[in-house]
Amino acid sequence: MQDNTSAESFLHRNRITIKGFIVGILILIMLIPSVFIMNLVSERSERQREVAAEVSSKWAGTQTITGPLLVIPYTETVQNKDGKTEVFEKYVYFLPDQLSINGKLQPEIRHRSIFTIAVYKTDINIKGNFNALNFDQLHIPQSLLHTDRAFICMGIDDFRGIEDQLEIQWNDSIFTFNAGLPDNSIIPAGVSTPVVLTKNIRGNPCNFTIHLRLRGSERLAFTPVGKTTEVHFSSPWTNPSFDGSFLPVVTPVVSEKGFTANWKVQHLNRNYPQSWKDTKYDIASSSFGITLLQSVDSYAKTMRSVKYAILFLALSFGLYFFVEILQKTTVHPVQYVLIGLALSIFYTLLLSISEYLQFNIAYTIASTATVLLITLYTKTLFHKWKIAILFGGLLAMLYGFIFILIQLQDGALLFGSIGLFILIAIIMYYSRKIDWYEKNKNEVETNVTLS
Repeated sequence: MQDNTSAESFLHRNRITIKGFIVGILILIMLIPSVFIMNLVSERSERQREVAAEVSSKWAGTQTITGPLLVIPYTETVQNKDGKTEVFEKYVYFLPDQLSINGKLQPEIRHRSIFTIAVYKTDINIKGNFNALNFDQLHIPQSLLHTDRAFICMGIDDFRGIEDQLEIQWNDSIFTFNAGLPDNSIIPAGVSTPVVLTKNIRGNPCNFTIHLRLRGSERLAFTPVGKTTEVHFSSPWTNPSFDGSFLPVVTPVVSEKGFTANWKVQHLNRNYPQSWKDTKYDIASSSFGITLLQSVDSYAKTMRSVKYAILFLALSFGLYFFVEILQKTTVHPVQYVLIGLALSIFYTLLLSISEYLQFNIAYTIASTATVLLITLYTKTLFHKWKIAILFGGLLAMLYGFIFILIQLQDGALLFGSIGLFILIAIIMYYSRKIDWYEKNKNEVETNVTLS
């Protein structure tokens, strides 16, 4: 009997500590649904990428324009180990001295089910010249060159995007490109056409002009093959990303009407020369271009909001715990679980609604519904509107704080850390009044017993 009394006395003295331990365990348990929600967000995001790939497969994928390059076959004679002479045909590559690319990108939004995909059409004018060709530095006698079989090749990633017949004006002549490359060791996919070189190719420059109408999806890039490469592009798209090996030479102009960007790349900025033979250079690694970003990436923002789930759970459960102690009211662990489930359902609401509406609107709807639900439930637990409204107001402030963090990019960590520091300071300030070991109550009970 005495042992039971001692056990009951121990539990009574440490009931706050035990309840706090239980609440902590519940917080960890309620993090499990957030893992499943993260997997759901990843699954929906992957589905969006699959739909984008499906649309691109019927429209055209990302496009990278490389060239034009002048390629001339030559004959190389090699004596093998047996003393026999073998003849090989190889290629020498020349890049243009001046390359100017001007174009306008016209974006379009394609819808598939509930997903949207950014595609584009573009008109591109490519101009430039090949100055006098110098074969001496390549150590190739001109007699071994097959200049009558010279050709121009240009890399295009996805042929389905070519809208019109593609031609090149080569000096005073016009040649039509055909799909495929006689040599794809430098450019894996593209178009080519034979061209006629002047008799004195060492002294006369060759000028060219190409007009290209091209379709693509999400990204358009260029390879700076010119000794001096200049690119000028404009578009009504308001949310571009300028990526790749080179950024625009000056800050691009981006406004509500679209963007304008200019690049200028010198041959010294690359890791391959203006002409070569035998060697295989990875010229594609120097490409740069434009990516059409979606104005709102709801999946990325939803994923960022789910990462704050532990903050919502800890603060909500902690606040309930403090109110329970101060109001001397008992909240059952099952009721804590219901609050945690309500906080978790917020993320599924946010994910599902943001697939149909803008993310900001979806966030407002989901957070408002969650705050109202928990506020009304708090009223039924503590029977006081003052406590319910206070809890709902704090929860609304927390959702607003997280919303601001989601919108930020570089400053999210700084402002988040400052906000959490202020929040924990407020909790520490008000928790100092709590009689954690119920010393006052024990003293009162002791005095009553002695008297």
